[in-house]
Amino acid sequence: MSTLRSRHPGRSLAALAVTAATLLATAPAVSASPSHAGTATTAASFDAQGRTAFNKVMVTRFFDRLYNHGDLAAIGTHVRPDLIQHNPGLADGAAALRRHVADLKAAHPQARLLVKRVIAQGDQVAVHSNLILEPGTKGLAVVDIVRVQRGRIAEQWEVSQQVPETTVSGNDMFSVISTPRTSRPDPRASAAASEQVAITMFRELAIERDLTALDRHAVDPYPTHSPVVDNGIAPGKELFAQTFAQYPDAVVTFEKVITEGDLVTLLYHMQRTPDEPGLAIWDVFRVQKGKVVEFWDIIQPIPATSANDNSMF
Repeated sequence: MSTLRSRHPGRSLAALAVTAATLLATAPAVSASPSHAGTATTAASFDAQGRTAFNKVMVTRFFDRLYNHGDLAAIGTHVRPDLIQHNPGLADGAAALRRHVADLKAAHPQARLLVKRVIAQGDQVAVHSNLILEPGTKGLAVVDIVRVQRGRIAEQWEVSQQVPETTVSGNDMFSVISTPRTSRPDPRASAAASEQVAITMFRELAIERDLTALDRHAVDPYPTHSPVVDNGIAPGKELFAQTFAQYPDAVVTFEKVITEGDLVTLLYHMQRTPDEPGLAIWDVFRVQKGKVVEFWDIIQPIPATSANDNSMF
C-alpha cells in the first residue's frame, strides 16, 4: 500500500499557509537595485509577511542575474557560503553553485532562464522556469525551491525534466488555460483554503488510491500540462488506474508544500518498487471556488549517486 509521510507531522497544513492578500498589502517596498548591499540586514528588519515578500523578489532577481546575465557576483551577495544542496548534480556550498553556473554559461553562452511562475510562503520560494540552453530548443522544465535565512539562500532543491516536442494534451508545460490567464498567484484567494483542497485531493487520489477523488475535487475540462496525460478528469483517472495496477506496492512520501493564493505546490517522492531510487515529483494545482481547475508537474528520476550527502528532499 502507498503511504503518506510528512517531515513536519506536528504542524497542520493550514498552519503553514500565508494569506497572499495580506502579504502583498502589507509588504514593504523593496529596492530595485540588483546590487542591494544591505540584503541580510533589511530582510531581517521586516515582519513575517514582509520577509516573505522580500524573499520572493530577491530570489526572482537572483535567478535572473545569475542565469540570464551571468552575474556570478550575485552568488556572493545572495547565497550563504555553506549552502545546503539537494540537487544531486551539485556538491554543497556556494562555490559549487558558482562553478556549475560558470561551466553552464561557458558551454551555452546564449542560455536563458524564462521564469514562468514564482510561489512563496514563509522562508521558502519555488521558481518554476524554462531553462533553454540553446536557442530554438525546448529546453528543460525546472523548479528551484530555496529556503531563505536572514536574507540569503541557505538551502536549495531542484527537480527538472526535458520538455518534449509534443504532449498528449497539446498543452505546453508552462502556459495557463483556466481563467484568468495569469501565472501570478491570486492575492484575493485564501492560501489555507486552496491548500486544503489540493492536499485532500492528493491524499485521496495518490495515497488512498480513490479514483473518485478527481470527481469530487477537480472540475472538467481540467487542463493538464503533464506531457503524458490528456485534459479532463476521465484521462486522469485512467492514468492513475494504470499506474496503481502496474505498481501495486508503490510508496508515496509527501515532503514539502508551498502555497500562495490559488496556487499549491507539492514536492514528493514516489518509489514504484522497493528496489528503485524512485522519482522526485513536483506538482502545481490551481484552485478556484473550492475545486482544482488546472495542473502542472515536473518528474525526475532520482539518480543512484549524488554529488552531496543529502537526498533530493
